[in-house]
Amino acid sequence: MSENELIGRVIDGDESAFRRLVEDYQDMVIRTCNGFVHDREDAHDLAQDVFVEVLESIHKFRRESKLSTWLYRVAVNKSLNFVSRQKRKQWISNLENALGGKGYDIIDKSGDSDKEMINNERSRILRQAIESLPQNQKIAFTLNKYEELSYKEIAEVMNVSLSSVESLIHRAKMGLQKKLVHYYKK
Repeated sequence: MSENELIGRVIDGDESAFRRLVEDYQDMVIRTCNGFVHDREDAHDLAQDVFVEVLESIHKFRRESKLSTWLYRVAVNKSLNFVSRQKRKQWISNLENALGGKGYDIIDKSGDSDKEMINNERSRILRQAIESLPQNQKIAFTLNKYEELSYKEIAEVMNVSLSSVESLIHRAKMGLQKKLVHYYKK
């Protein structure tokens, strides 16, 4: 079945067509969300939200781009909104803890091997560095490195020119290099 046929059947309310759409694109959407939220469970929850939105708004899809491009856009937007909400919640929680005199939970890592702890720490620092990038740089970099999209595909997803994507990814790499050079010299 062609992409246009699949979309038409989903618009017509064909549940089996929608199931097929989910099956065809679920892994891609989960990987995209996970690239931003870095938590598999949250990524699965976000993927469900993405497909609910797709079902509710597929009749608005103009078919000017590929279905996968539209799904990437929805997944990126849902993920960025989720990250923003999580940061707000964390900030409020930290403020409440500071004002209320509550101590921070200490995570016991004694069961982890030294190598696991080092790898976990490196992953955490890399995620923080990526999260600190300006939003468009973070989106372009994540789609390129985590989703392995071409610059052309990223340009379609972000609705920007190819040269803009090249510039965004270059600036993201330079920014990450500056942020991480001190850590990796140690």
